[in-house]
Amino acid sequence: MLTLAIQKSGRLSDSTRALLRDCGIQFQNGSSPKLKTRATNFPLQILFLRDDDIPECVADGVADAGIVGENICAEKEKSVQIVEKLGFARCRLSIAVPREFDYAGPHDLNGLNIATSYPVVLRRFLQSKDIEASIREISGSVEVVPGIGWADAIFDIVSTGSTLVSNGLKEVHTVMESEAVFIAGPAPAAEKQALIDKLLFRIRAVRKASAYRYILLNSPNAALEHITAILPGMKSPTVMPLAMEGWSSVHTVIREDDFWEIIEELKLAGAEGILVLPIEKMID
Repeated sequence: MLTLAIQKSGRLSDSTRALLRDCGIQFQNGSSPKLKTRATNFPLQILFLRDDDIPECVADGVADAGIVGENICAEKEKSVQIVEKLGFARCRLSIAVPREFDYAGPHDLNGLNIATSYPVVLRRFLQSKDIEASIREISGSVEVVPGIGWADAIFDIVSTGSTLVSNGLKEVHTVMESEAVFIAGPAPAAEKQALIDKLLFRIRAVRKASAYRYILLNSPNAALEHITAILPGMKSPTVMPLAMEGWSSVHTVIREDDFWEIIEELKLAGAEGILVLPIEKMID
């Protein structure tokens, strides 16, 4: 049985639960006082924890693995390994100052009081830049602190930046980029590693599929060579004759971003009836 720790509530929790379900793993949502559950079709127990507790839970061996923000791993400095970056819950840890502050570079932080919920990451950054500043550790709404005169600047998570703007702040320096990561202990036992590998196999198949689309289109046979040359398929497109003489159906899998780059070129080459379909799983 593999034990996986995930965030019990919030945006990261919602995305993690959706990912596990996309991996075909069936389980009941955890809700207080029920903070753990077992999957019904995979040897997996899920613990629903505060995100701050997940790295320590994995480091101490209570959980074999976890899904948590990379920023939390950096702050907690526990003995865990980041096995896989998962590509969702993206954010950044940034310095922000009042809108009227004339900021030219990190050296302008010297002598300031900086409020943050991430003192470890901030201290490491300040030391790397030889900056002398005071750190005020705050829990909760860090962005309101400069407005009440408790600090000169903040260091906090930024997603869109709208919260900063609404509090009269501006983002001036990004210290680290963060996303959800899959973590494990430093040396999982062989049987646990085998289950981790099975779970990661599913996760990778789901993640890869989300970036690709299945493309179907009709092509006049006279344009087949041109159209198949345009399509950046995984190997080569599948071409099948249509009932209408002189036409063929072309099937391939391409990155969604590539499709939007070549759609006009396909149409100009004579492609018709273009269909774009999502892919649930994708295995190399």
